[in-house]
Amino acid sequence: MNILIPSYLQVFVTVGAIVMAVLALFIRLKASRRPVTIKKIVIPPLGMTTGFGMFIVPETHIPILWGVIAFAVGSLLFSYPLNRSTQFEIIDGEVYAKRTRGFAYILIGLLALRLVLHEVVEQYISLFQTGSVFFLLAYGMILSWRLYMLREYRRITGQVSPN
Repeated sequence: MNILIPSYLQVFVTVGAIVMAVLALFIRLKASRRPVTIKKIVIPPLGMTTGFGMFIVPETHIPILWGVIAFAVGSLLFSYPLNRSTQFEIIDGEVYAKRTRGFAYILIGLLALRLVLHEVVEQYISLFQTGSVFFLLAYGMILSWRLYMLREYRRITGQVSPN
């Protein structure tokens, strides 16, 4: 069943994604002025996990292979520049994220790349399925980045993760 989506809705969703990304950019830059904790590292991917509820709606269903590929692209490719630009330092006994000059540009670049890819993918699959694919891509990116941050946090604080 194909559902017709009005073009103004697509524009609204795209503008909404840009606004959310700009807000996320400001929040990330502001957060670098506050100490990092394990809780602050773990909560974003846990909160984002609620997005899997979208898959209850049949129109959002995608083949498992598409989901695996989207998650892998997010985990391996999109998280890489975030991992490379995320470093911690200890100041007065507390862990802070180092502000790197390129971090804002990396976030903007990833947003631009996602928007372009979104427009391309949307030509071949439904808007709902495109949303599913890009949610999985973003979730893979965030989860991988936050796991990297958790490892780095534990390394810099001397906490050993159980293996």
